[in-house]
Amino acid sequence: MKVDIALGGTPPHVSEIFIGEDVMEAVPGALEGALGGRSAYWIWDEAVWSLWGRKALDLGWPVQREGQVILFTATEPDKRLASVEFLARRLVNAGAGRDSAIIAVGGGVTGDVAGFLASIYMRGIPCFQVPTTLLAQVDSSIGGKTGVDLPEGKNLLGTFQQPKQVYIDPGFIATLPDEELRQGMSEVIKSAMIGDEVLWKFVENSSDAIRKREPDALLRVICASCLLKSRIVQADEKESGRRRVLNLGHTVGHALEKLTGFRLKHGDCVATGMVAAATLSHRLGKMQAEDLERLESICRTWGMPVRIPASIGSQAIVDAIHSDKKRIGEKLHFIMPVRIGKVIEFTGIDDGEFSKVLKSLGAG
Repeated sequence: MKVDIALGGTPPHVSEIFIGEDVMEAVPGALEGALGGRSAYWIWDEAVWSLWGRKALDLGWPVQREGQVILFTATEPDKRLASVEFLARRLVNAGAGRDSAIIAVGGGVTGDVAGFLASIYMRGIPCFQVPTTLLAQVDSSIGGKTGVDLPEGKNLLGTFQQPKQVYIDPGFIATLPDEELRQGMSEVIKSAMIGDEVLWKFVENSSDAIRKREPDALLRVICASCLLKSRIVQADEKESGRRRVLNLGHTVGHALEKLTGFRLKHGDCVATGMVAAATLSHRLGKMQAEDLERLESICRTWGMPVRIPASIGSQAIVDAIHSDKKRIGEKLHFIMPVRIGKVIEFTGIDDGEFSKVLKSLGAG
């Protein structure tokens, strides 16, 4: 399957997404045409390289030249400017110039850091993405958002750098730990809640097949999520309006990540954030109890937390939200679900009222 995201600019830019079980084999041929003579520099999550580097070589990926592959530790604490500088200096020492391109191979941290680096290296060079986690395949590799964290918050430094091509092969999911599969499913559930009731019903009825990594089930959730996100990004590339719906669950989710020092995983925090947004929606009379219960049930099916640890204070969450880049003015801003497959934007909730919602979910 191929999905094109047609974007603005002169000439218009198209970000191409290739999805399929044979995509790994197709990478060398696709790159040969897409690079246009540029030299490629590969930035790999070192853990992914240990699992898949040998196969990449066997498949003929152009990763043999000395200095062409750069490995780094791709955990959330490494998603910092220090990593960008480390990688940039490695590129300089390897001879990368304005006629080069970066190819990111790994999960969301790898894609975010490498994409950010590509957008600023020599004032910008092309970037390609090879996402190897479900979360990256259904969300972070698509749409061109890049970023690194500051102690004050997540992704506070970043750019929009659309990848030239994205290569999505569900085969990578075979070596993905169950915990990481769960993180990706949180974003799949988010996509379904935003605008795909058919996908929602599929996940409700096919969780066992997805857990078993059955190729057809994985392709179904990956393709549906990518199609939904591509339509939204094409309509609003720079998040001036419609694209904000993709932040469902992230308002509270980012606050929980920050307050726990990223001990809680991104997908789990997004799941809790979705439940918080849905609980708020229900309290405001905008969401039926049945749909809130379905959300909590599907999260529990996947082992995602639907309650906030009592050790985290409600006021601390509110304060963290106010420092997040997603706020609008001084009021709390939320993407709120109103039913399965539909969300709305809501600005103006009172801090005290939202603190009550957080306390009802277990916050201190």
